Amino acid sequence: MESIGVLMTCPPIYPHLVEKLEKRFTLYKLHNAPDKTHFINSHKNSIRAVVGNAGFGADADLIDQLPKLEIVSSYSVGLDKVDLPKCKEKGIRVTNTPDVLTDDVADLAIGLMLAVLRRLCESDRYVRSGKWKKGDYKLTTKFTGKSVGIIGLGRIGMAIATRAEAFSCPISYYGRTEKPDVKYKFYPSVVELAANCHILVVACALTEETRHIVNREVINALGPKGILINIGRGPHVDEPELVSALLEGRLGGAGLDVFEDEPNVPEQLFGLENVVLLPHVGSGTVETRQAMADLVVGNLEAHFLNKPLLTPVV
Repeated sequence: MESIGVLMTCPPIYPHLVEKLEKRFTLYKLHNAPDKTHFINSHKNSIRAVVGNAGFGADADLIDQLPKLEIVSSYSVGLDKVDLPKCKEKGIRVTNTPDVLTDDVADLAIGLMLAVLRRLCESDRYVRSGKWKKGDYKLTTKFTGKSVGIIGLGRIGMAIATRAEAFSCPISYYGRTEKPDVKYKFYPSVVELAANCHILVVACALTEETRHIVNREVINALGPKGILINIGRGPHVDEPELVSALLEGRLGGAGLDVFEDEPNVPEQLFGLENVVLLPHVGSGTVETRQAMADLVVGNLEAHFLNKPLLTPVV
């Protein structure tokens, strides 16, 4: 398989993935190329696969430039950076990395809930700055028993629900359809869900329908005591509306792992103690990133050996 060309569209910052790809294929690193158009034109007849991630995939323009492309294997669950209709049209297979990152992302969602409600980051700064010597830190808010509403009860949403239940949290959810085999309360709109929970968690896939699914109306329904947790994608939330709601006190707090224009984060959030900001690290553990890399390479190997794909999407 060493002669098979694989184009990596994301930055080559994952050592385990790069090592495995270089060992099995001829790897072309698009992110390092000073002239990307020239780079693609120089290698387009050798490239039979694309490897991307949540931020860099394969859009229609790139697909059209690669006449030999057979498969896109994404180092992520989300595929909003891959033009799926174009892939279907051209018979290009698409895979992602579900399941292996579910636990980490769900763990982080719970961590964000605790961090926001118990002001863990602010408390840490309080100790480091020496303020504790001048007096105790203020009282915070209990997490156990708070009602949790989840937008998107897929693998990750369900894992978050299971964890929150261990804290005696009542669970409700919104999805495209009600799940008949689920015991949690279903709300037919995000506004109704937000109005009936203390903590609103975004855990759905990013599509045109779910872009800005958390808008001003939803934020206002969640209210000044409500907490928003986003471990989905940045564009799920209308970011300017979120910022203004937090600054004006119309929303109680937020725990954010994703943003609309990563790595750019609204600077107005930096001084707010009721907001916890993370650099999109939902699946960022050594164990999970290695498992994701294994799955990406496993899908490529399966395809080129004419075996069933491990996690087919298209």
